[in-house]
Amino acid sequence: MIKIEIPNPDVVITKQRQLGEKVEAVISSEYGFTDYHRIPRDKGGIILLFNAEDELLYVGKARKLRPRVKKHFEDTVSPIKMHRDEVYKIAVCVVEDPTEREIYETYIINKQHAKYNIDKVFYK
Repeated sequence: MIKIEIPNPDVVITKQRQLGEKVEAVISSEYGFTDYHRIPRDKGGIILLFNAEDELLYVGKARKLRPRVKKHFEDTVSPIKMHRDEVYKIAVCVVEDPTEREIYETYIINKQHAKYNIDKVFYK
């Protein structure tokens, strides 16, 4: 039997509320996430999107993490485009090896039953 352990997230960012008085500028980032700079730009890895109840919504992989995370909130073909408002927390695990990324993504989708992943699902 193969034993796979889900890696601990290297970076976790959560949705921020606008603080301060009404005269201040609103948070400019899409969907309330302002800490994109904490996600590595040129590293590959796994992206986990959670709701406020800590339920796993979506798992993805990327060769370059920061641009891919941002793309989930900007483009019109993202698998979570209809559910972006649900995302409360983004966890990122740096995994450089492409084969390992593929294995982790498939394993996490099926082990934790990611709600909006439709590909690579074996538990239905």
